[in-house]
Amino acid sequence: MMQSDRTCRRVLVVDDENIIADSLTMILKRSGFEAQAVYSGETAIETARDLRPDALICDVILRGMTGIEAAIRISRMLPACRVILFSGQAATADLLQHARAEGHSFEIISKPVHPQVLLNLLTKIA
Repeated sequence: MMQSDRTCRRVLVVDDENIIADSLTMILKRSGFEAQAVYSGETAIETARDLRPDALICDVILRGMTGIEAAIRISRMLPACRVILFSGQAATADLLQHARAEGHSFEIISKPVHPQVLLNLLTKIA
């Protein structure tokens, strides 16, 4: 995929650890994506309404609303938005099982995520 093909790809990054969200956003921007970081599920939903991202990269375990809850709400609002969840915690399995029971199938990757793995996933956005 050519660099110019990716510049219109909007990505919303959600993590309550600001340094992780900000670092991923910086990597994405340097790779030609339009990326924005937010730090809560609630803010992710509000931001997604305006940004209309092509992809959501969201930590599963957030303070307040979980990343899965935010992903479900964003998916309902923007069905074409690709959801990539990431987590470093074991509690993720139960939350994902609940989302799957509701008919949602999200990609999940383990934290820490290598930037190239993330970029490879995002270049598959159709």
